[in-house]
Amino acid sequence: MILKKADVIVYDRLVSKELLKTLPSRTEKIYVGKHSSNHPIPQSQIVEMLVRNAKQGKKVVRLKGGDPFLFGRGGEEAEYLKKEGIKFEVIPGIPSALAAPAYFGIPVTHRFHASSVAIVTGHEDPDKKHSRINWEKLATVTDTIVVLMGIKRLNEITDSLIKGGLDQKTPAAIIEWGTTKQQRITEGLLNNLHKKASSAGVKPPAVIVIGEVVKLREKLSWFSDIDT
Repeated sequence: MILKKADVIVYDRLVSKELLKTLPSRTEKIYVGKHSSNHPIPQSQIVEMLVRNAKQGKKVVRLKGGDPFLFGRGGEEAEYLKKEGIKFEVIPGIPSALAAPAYFGIPVTHRFHASSVAIVTGHEDPDKKHSRINWEKLATVTDTIVVLMGIKRLNEITDSLIKGGLDQKTPAAIIEWGTTKQQRITEGLLNNLHKKASSAGVKPPAVIVIGEVVKLREKLSWFSDIDT
């Protein structure tokens, strides 16, 4: 197992504490987690940390929640390592955009309900002069929309999708802490999701799912039926 061979593990906020407890005591564990709008360790320091330890001959694991190449800055960090001449291996993960809905019985695609899915970030680089996401166009080009890191902009996002032509009665859901013991879901429609989220006190980390597939939860919800 790669983790047990590592000398140093640099890990994020969403990495399971139970997983970390299984690692050898000799392994140096460095926490570099980030919260919404709270980045105590700058990205530049994280990549420098990876390079420094690797150049000392240590086996370094950069451990992320979900998949490192889906809104996880894995691509940025890999570019930096390549520039510094550091050899690396990428191990794909299961993204929260798929795993969190699945744990509540929501398939993001379905042969009879959704033939396409778009996974979008709700939190772009604040230094960008212009957003690369056209929410109004997105409203009519895909069956299911999954938004990561979008709670703070939820009202703006849903309003833009409705303005773009997506039916305001489209089923929608927000899943907090998906696949963990703390997971919970808040369901509604596109036009009232923000209100329901506010009433429920929804907070990150959360995955927003918008589309007809949300209705399948009534039939396919399975997690509460098993012994945990």
